[in-house]
Amino acid sequence: VWSGLHPECEYIFQLEREEQRCLREITEHKNLSTSGCFPVWDSVVCWPKAAVGDTVHSPCPAVFSLFSNTTGTVSRNCTSAGWSQPFPPYHEACSVEDDIPEASGAEKIHSHDSYFSTVKLIYSIGYGASLISLMVAVAILLSFRRLRCARNYIHIQLFFSFILKAASVFIKDATLFASQDTNHCSLSTAACKASVVFCHYCVMSNFSWLLMEAVYLNFLLVSALPRTRRCLWGFALLGWGVPLVFIILWIGSRMYFEDMECWDINEDSPYWWTIKGPIVVSIGVNFMLFMNIIRILIQKLNPRLIQFNNSAQYRRLTKSTLLLIPLFGTHYVVFNFLPDDSSVNLRFCIELCLGSFQGLIVAVLYCFLNQEVQSEVQMQWLRWLESSYGVVPAAAKGSQMDTPF
Repeated sequence: VWSGLHPECEYIFQLEREEQRCLREITEHKNLSTSGCFPVWDSVVCWPKAAVGDTVHSPCPAVFSLFSNTTGTVSRNCTSAGWSQPFPPYHEACSVEDDIPEASGAEKIHSHDSYFSTVKLIYSIGYGASLISLMVAVAILLSFRRLRCARNYIHIQLFFSFILKAASVFIKDATLFASQDTNHCSLSTAACKASVVFCHYCVMSNFSWLLMEAVYLNFLLVSALPRTRRCLWGFALLGWGVPLVFIILWIGSRMYFEDMECWDINEDSPYWWTIKGPIVVSIGVNFMLFMNIIRILIQKLNPRLIQFNNSAQYRRLTKSTLLLIPLFGTHYVVFNFLPDDSSVNLRFCIELCLGSFQGLIVAVLYCFLNQEVQSEVQMQWLRWLESSYGVVPAAAKGSQMDTPF
């Protein structure tokens, strides 16, 4: 089990072993000045030395057994001009037409590479913008004493989880995709596995703090939440500790049962649910809490049995709903309960491209556009003007009086 290979990588290692053996034979025969066809490696089969006029028959390579149970034979003629083309073609003789790409598949591969490069560029920009904005938002919330409250404490933890998530994505990309020639099937270093583990932990922690935000807001709306240090420590323990427990369980299962490559391939792995399961549950619970908060907001907007008499109430409800979507990660519900292989391209766009800007949106909505934050920053700016110049402009005084605090 410790030296096991993922099925997607098994055929690569088999071909590499055959290629190395064939290259040794080619080197040995090159030193001999004999006529005929020299050994040749055609990326699939190693054809031995043969005399002109001979027909060499070779069974389908053992690597094809990974794609089909059918066995066949491929032949080549040794002519005065060299080896002929294989007949019948590999995909016909070995019955793997659907699995072995034709030469025209190069265009599809190039198209996919271009698509993934574009996706990577977009989410790199998104995570970079989120990282910078979140660091500024955390610095603002920690700098002003009047902003240090339980609500902002929860916000700071959420912002920090977004920061770690963005940083972990950059670290993982730098480790796994440092070069286009990187062989992911042989990349099995401690640094590579550590980057994958750190990325999974940061993602789980981010979803955990999205859940903490939803729980805290529900408590505030439903009942009076005790604002004690014990309560805040409980949120911190749940937000950072629960993901740590599941990530440790996943590390143990990978080490003892699926220690393959860099731990970045999780298809058809039952142990992947150690990480995916809690995330799916948190998204589902978050969505239910989101709907409950919307129900409460509707009731609080108009206590007369939800009778909307003007468009202002609709605007307030719509604004509240839109503000809660990025805070609770409600957009993840779109693909939460679907199989991993369904709508892959659309999933990439939503989870990677759109999701990478979530931290930026949260920082803007819950820090930069927050009236309390704006008032505190403005007052600090006025104090600086007064201490620096001794006089505050009349326009500044007017804006100070007009700003609610």
